[in-house]
Amino acid sequence: MRRVRLFGWPRTLFVQLLLALFIGLLTAQLMGAWLMQTDRERFVHQLRNEYVAKRLASIVAILDRTPQSERARLLNVLNEPPSFLTLGEPWLKPKTGDESVALFGKTFEVALGRPAPLQILTPDRQPPLSRPKSDTRRDPSRPPPLLMLQTRLSDGTVLSLRHAPLPDARDWPGRTLLLLWVLALSVAVLAGWVLRRLTRPLAALADAATGLAQNLNQAPLPETGPIEIARAAAAFNAMQRDLRTLIETRAQALAGVSHDLRLPITRLRLRIEQLPEQELRTRIEGDLAEMDSMIGHTLDFLRAGNSSEPRVLLNLDALIDSVMEDFEALGLEIHLNGRVGHPLMARPEALRRCLSNLLENARRYAGGMIDLTLQMHQNQIDILVEDRGPGIPEADRERVFEPYFRLESSRAKATGGSGLGLAIARAIARAEGGELKLLAREGGGLSARLTLLCR
Repeated sequence: MRRVRLFGWPRTLFVQLLLALFIGLLTAQLMGAWLMQTDRERFVHQLRNEYVAKRLASIVAILDRTPQSERARLLNVLNEPPSFLTLGEPWLKPKTGDESVALFGKTFEVALGRPAPLQILTPDRQPPLSRPKSDTRRDPSRPPPLLMLQTRLSDGTVLSLRHAPLPDARDWPGRTLLLLWVLALSVAVLAGWVLRRLTRPLAALADAATGLAQNLNQAPLPETGPIEIARAAAAFNAMQRDLRTLIETRAQALAGVSHDLRLPITRLRLRIEQLPEQELRTRIEGDLAEMDSMIGHTLDFLRAGNSSEPRVLLNLDALIDSVMEDFEALGLEIHLNGRVGHPLMARPEALRRCLSNLLENARRYAGGMIDLTLQMHQNQIDILVEDRGPGIPEADRERVFEPYFRLESSRAKATGGSGLGLAIARAIARAEGGELKLLAREGGGLSARLTLLCR
């Protein structure tokens, strides 16, 4: 079963590298912000504990110097939320202790200036809170404090401090986060600029490779950028030069073959004029004409995809009208459906040869009437040459594009041809950046679809 992806990963190297860099940078920034916030909360918690320890030590020092008769009034002054002080409660035994308790006690003793017993009670070990009825500064509906500390004054009196710690701050520091995002954005912009400079030569290499078949004489690639990309560009330029040399050498060989083969044919034609038998002379003349035609078609096929004809901006509708007039003069009835109305960059003579071969193929095997349909899409033009002939079996629709391949029904000289017409047409179509396919026509017959890309 074919898997369908709702969200596809981008295919371009630039976007993939940029996304990978951005995701990695975003992850690092989030992790850094989380660690920073964690350290910030730990630091704030430590400062709060130091504040409570030093405040408790200050209160103990003040109460040590205060007569017992004045301590109750002093406690009323010192009792300020979120703390509540009481004297004379029983000394309770703490349930557990941990490292933070020891650190709190050390800070308390340093601030007090003398050793003093200190214990921190957990909520389940705290006694019920009792305070004078006259103390109305605390809200009775407020839940009891979560933290209780007990210590002894210098005369042994137990001092209890109930403290309600403030909730930990969960807000994220805006200035720090803004700084992190500005840093991430700056790095992303700089990385995008660097990646664009690195991937632009690769895009140029891909464009040059795509257009090489259509224009072998295109300008060479600049051999700049990183060493690997510069080497790839140099290798591509060397390949282009070698291909150009090969094509030029083959063109020279074709010209030589054309001359060397047609010269003996011409001599044979001169010599058969001396033959006394007219019938034999006619037969030999027919064989020589067929040989000359086959040589011409073979050379046309070899040149089809490598024409030196320049591309121009042509009116496709006018070109099709001209080709139709030529075939209508031979008695062929063509029904034209649709117009292009859009100029096209192409080689006029090569495209004329391609259309002529398609119409000739339809005329030869279907005769009579042909439908020619033009369809304009967003970025391509489809030209359909349709007939009501015997058609071509599906298994042979690709084989007929092979050089010299002919269906069994067309091997007679009267209808056969050289077997290169469709091969030349497809070679021209592909040289123009298009495609040629043969399809079965609905209701019987054959449909040749020539697709040309709009540039």
